[in-house]
Amino acid sequence: MKKWFGPIGIIVIILIVFALLLIPKYNSLVTGEENVDSKWAQVENQLQRRYDLIPNLVESVKGYTSHEQQVIADITDARAQMGSANTPAQQAGANDALTGALSRLLVVVENYPNLKADANFRQLMDELAGTENRLAVAREDYNNEVQQFNKHVKRFPGNLIAGMFGFEQKEYFKAAAGADQAPSIDFSQSGTQ
Repeated sequence: MKKWFGPIGIIVIILIVFALLLIPKYNSLVTGEENVDSKWAQVENQLQRRYDLIPNLVESVKGYTSHEQQVIADITDARAQMGSANTPAQQAGANDALTGALSRLLVVVENYPNLKADANFRQLMDELAGTENRLAVAREDYNNEVQQFNKHVKRFPGNLIAGMFGFEQKEYFKAAAGADQAPSIDFSQSGTQ
């Protein structure tokens, strides 16, 4: 019996040490993944808030700018694209399309002083501006959390534990290709009736 106690004791000690290293790392990966999911939920919350504000904004503008149908159609299309986006990459692309369409709308609005003076429109624009600010903060928080999680997944020994338990790197919320270019805006037809 004494003969087996030595090897069994060593195996037990190795297993205990392995468990003491494994459990905290596994728990940090679980916590990190939950933090990423939580931050992503905040991004989605702000995207949804903006998504919900846009129909009211479009309706406000329609009454004043009946001949600016292309801008309104672009916003409607971009909003639909945002509604059908599922992944961070798809939502980033839809976000860029919507941001560009809203930028064109703001240029059009400059040509309508009565619209800019409308209290309902001003309130919607203030809400939209606040939402855009919250969205920017939520995207930054999400990307920071993704960075922390991805470090845990890539670094040793986290990469071994992540591989054993199926943890994968998370996707950053990135701007779509070409988002660094300002949208082109044609003033030649704006403001004419």
